[in-house]
Amino acid sequence: QVQLVESGGGLVQPGGSLRLSCAASGFTFSGYRMSWYRQSPGKERDLVASTSIGGSRNYADSVKGRFTISRDNAKNTVYLQMNSLKPEDTAVYYCRAEAGLGSRNDYWGQGTQVTVSS
Repeated sequence: QVQLVESGGGLVQPGGSLRLSCAASGFTFSGYRMSWYRQSPGKERDLVASTSIGGSRNYADSVKGRFTISRDNAKNTVYLQMNSLKPEDTAVYYCRAEAGLGSRNDYWGQGTQVTVSS
């Protein structure tokens, strides 16, 4: 019943841009911290960006100034705008939802592939 569905990935040249979307359903979206993670082959899954229930945002040092996370609670959707893409940004990008106080609910999407190559 709970679903997080990522979209917007694909192949892009270095210096290009992509916008990822994560559509949520089956839970109260506004009560969850939303995050983007990424994982490359042979490496661990790392946090890219998060937006809290209260609206604060944080980013990994490697993407600061290039990526922007945003959320639209009316559409139950979180976005990741990626600019000035580099080959090292190549990874599967995952959406995560973490519940607030009083709940341990933690949900993950299936991921979307981003490949940066010339």
